[in-house]
Parts: sequence; C-alpha cells; structure tokens
Amino acid sequence: MRLFHLRFRTVLRARLAEAALIAAATLSPAALAENAPPPNVLFIAVDDLKPTLGAFGDAYAVTPNLDRLAARGTVFLNAHCQQAVCAPSRVSLLTGLRPDTTRVWDLKTQFRAALPDAVTLPQRFKQAGYRSIGMGKIYDPRSAGGRKSMDAASWSAPFLNIDQTPANATYGYLNPDTVAHIEAQRAALADLPSGYDKQLKAVFPDGKPATDQADVPDNAYHDGAMTDVAVERLAELRSSNEPFFLAVGYKKPHLPFNAPKRYWQLYDRSTVPMAQFTQAPEGAPHYTAQPGWELRTNYDAPKNGPIDEAKQRELIHGYYAATSYIDAQIGRLLEALDANGQADNTIVVVWGDHGWHLGDHDIWCKHTNYEQATRSPLIIAAPGVGQAGGRNSSPVELVDVYPTLLDLASLKPAGELHGVSLRPLMQDPSAAVKDLAVSQYPRGGGKQITLGYAFRSERYRLVQWVETDRRGDAADAPRVASELYDYTSDPLETRNLIDDPAYAQVRADMEAKADRFRATRKAP
Repeated sequence: MRLFHLRFRTVLRARLAEAALIAAATLSPAALAENAPPPNVLFIAVDDLKPTLGAFGDAYAVTPNLDRLAARGTVFLNAHCQQAVCAPSRVSLLTGLRPDTTRVWDLKTQFRAALPDAVTLPQRFKQAGYRSIGMGKIYDPRSAGGRKSMDAASWSAPFLNIDQTPANATYGYLNPDTVAHIEAQRAALADLPSGYDKQLKAVFPDGKPATDQADVPDNAYHDGAMTDVAVERLAELRSSNEPFFLAVGYKKPHLPFNAPKRYWQLYDRSTVPMAQFTQAPEGAPHYTAQPGWELRTNYDAPKNGPIDEAKQRELIHGYYAATSYIDAQIGRLLEALDANGQADNTIVVVWGDHGWHLGDHDIWCKHTNYEQATRSPLIIAAPGVGQAGGRNSSPVELVDVYPTLLDLASLKPAGELHGVSLRPLMQDPSAAVKDLAVSQYPRGGGKQITLGYAFRSERYRLVQWVETDRRGDAADAPRVASELYDYTSDPLETRNLIDDPAYAQVRADMEAKADRFRATRKAP
C-alpha cells in the first residue's frame, strides 16, 4: 500500500507539473506580463549633449557604448527639448509639463512655487513602491531647492550631488599647468571670496579655461567618480526586494570641456568638423541668434568679435572628447547591469537636456529656437518592447519621457501630463504620435519680452515670435515675426522661407498645426 501511495504521489506531481506548463504556455502575453516583476529604470541625463553620437549619424564621434545601447533600443532622431536651457528643460521633463505651466523659464525660479503639489517622474515611481535614488545633475539645483535638496520629495534617500563625489578639489581642473596657476593665484590673493563661482572668478579674472585634459584615471574627474558610486548603488540594489528608479546625471559635456587625456587622443584636432554655415539665416529677425554669452562671459574666449579658428578647433575637440568620456561612463553602467543580472529587467533611457551650438550661425552654447539648440539625443531601451535598433524620425519631445516610462512600467499618471507615450514608436519605428515638437525661447528682459515658439515637424520648423508682458500666457500674444526652415532642402538653416511663394502652402499647413497647439496648450 505504501508503495502504491508513493507511486500515486509521483504520478500526481508529474501531472500537476505538466498541467502548469500547459497553463503557462496558453497564458496571454498580457497575463504573463502581469505576473512579471516590475521593471527597474536606469535614467541617465547628460548635460548639454547634442546628438554628436554614432547612433545619430555622426561618423566622427567615438561613442561605442551609446551606439550599443541604441542597437538594442529605439533612437529618436527628431527629439526636441521644451526650452534650450538647463532648468526649464529639466523641470518640464521631470514634471511632464511645459514651461508655460511650470512657469520655470530661467535659472532661478523654484518649480514648486508654481506647482507645490506636482508629482514628479521619480516621485511617481517612489509612490509605486520603487526605490528612487538620484545622483549628479538631474534637476538644475537652482530650480529644485538647491544642491542639498534636489527636490527631496522625488527621492527615497538623500540626493547625492555631483560635487560630493571624491574627485580632485581643484575646481574640476586637473591639468598640471592649470592646477599650478590656481594654487599660485589663491596664495597671492589676500582675500579669497567665499563661494565656488566667486573664487573661480577671482582666480581666473579673464575667464576660466574652456578645456582641460590630464593623464589621469576616469574617476579623477567628477563624472568618473560619480560613476563609481552609481556602480556601487546598482550592486546594492541587486539584493533589494524593491524595484529601483536610479537617476544618474552627468555634467559633461557642459563647459568647461574637461576629460582625461586618452579621450582627447581619440580625435585629431586638425580634422574636427567645423561649422559649415557661420552666418545668421538670410531674412531672419535680428534677435533670433545669440553671441555665445555663456562661453564669452565665463571662459577664456574673446568677449566680443570673432573666435579664431584655433580656439574653435580647441572647443570642438574638447566637446567631442568630453562626449566620449561620458560615453565610457555610461558603458560602465551598462556593464554593471549585465554583471549584476539586472539588464533583462531594466528600462534604460538616455537623454540630453537640450542641444548645443558649435559655431553654426556663429553661435556657441544653447539659448535659441534653432535646430542645434532644441534637438536632443533620446534613446530608450526596454527589454521585450519593440524592435532592437529601431530608428524613428517623427517629431517627439522630452516632455514625452514621463508618460513613456509610466507606460513601460504599467503605471498610471498621478495628474495631468502634457506629453504622450512613445511606446507605439518603439513597437513600430515608422509610426508617429504627434505632428509637432514644440520649443520656446525668449529675447529681451524686463516687463516686455519677445518670445519665440518653435514648431518642428518631421521636415519643417516654424518659429513664431510674439511680444508680451504676460509671460506664461504668451501663446495668445500678437505675433511680430515668423521663420520657416526646410530641413530637406536647407538643413543648415541658411534662409528664412516664410515669405517664399513656393512655401505658401507649407506655411499655411504649419501655421494651422501651430494654431491647434495653441488651442490645447499641451499637444497638437
């Protein structure tokens, strides 16, 4: 009898196991997804990064790690920020709301002043049971409670600021000649002012060095030191029962262009790609460009007038070197995911907060409504979603990142969002989810400003300038000028086509789309 029961239990176990396999095989993908653990999120922000990446068609760039990430995810070739400067762009992405709603148009306004109850992207994941960890530059600290806070409501643990990482303390400069100069100047100054920026101005009265290179390990500079910490966090999170939202914000290639020497050696300065068109667009209003205030005011470039070719080559060389340096740091994060067994259940998103002019139109830095300032790199890789290596050229926006990540993690928004999920484009790279990407940037100060709204379709850009004293309600203000560019026939924006009779229908179509955007104030 005992032998019978043993045989019976053996047969029963086998039948139950067979039934379970059959049931699992017949479950729908949706049912299987419901039983899967929540996906982790690795959220990587890169400061001032334009699409100078191999995956975006830049054959000069040495960016193997981001190219490899792109090969397993989706590259959004026509992604645009909401305003081409750090704080407004980052606040829009992290709240899912446009600048005219966040009311952050500058580098000093606190976003919680207008939106005290906003639920930010990392905060929404925290609400959903995620371990929300942040480090580096995610928000611009000037708009999010300062460096120590970085909007404390967004995080499950105190935020780690990039300047708290154990990197060299000489203001981020490691070149021996520069360090010697800093030390000599500091010793010579009778009263060294307090505060990082004031000390730098005292040490470099004619402008800080715009570039720096030293033969040092990656972690001698801040971004490499922060990557060490991020890799440690990934290892710690491996043993947690909570899914994680890990936000890592890199400072380079923001000025100054500082990177270890080996990244400079990837490029030959005599061959760096110089800007092909260095004039203002024909027929454009005089106020649309800017002379590179950030570079000329703070760094060792001429304060006025032309920048000579040698300095331009140094700057472009430095930008590419700093980009390759950050590519290497992102590669370390991706390697850590693989080594920890986390890659198969982690969504990875890499985004730049806006583009950057490298001499085109004789413009340096950002702060415009032109393509080189508003266009941002965006790569999203979500295991099991979409086609590996997908490339989408329809217009998308950084404000779309928030709803996309919620969609990929099967979470619902906690409030209104102005963007839309890009998941359909990941599943079908030939698809589109909107007609236009919308950016904005002002000219002038004080009570009266001229504000430009840029509307980018797959082929065209319409910029409409309005004069207003009602910032935030400016979409209804009277228009004073317009610009139109065709990126098929004129990718360098050499001529404003707004009054060209051959483009009358294009103008009418773009203006109609812009009017639809104004009607909703959110999306076309």
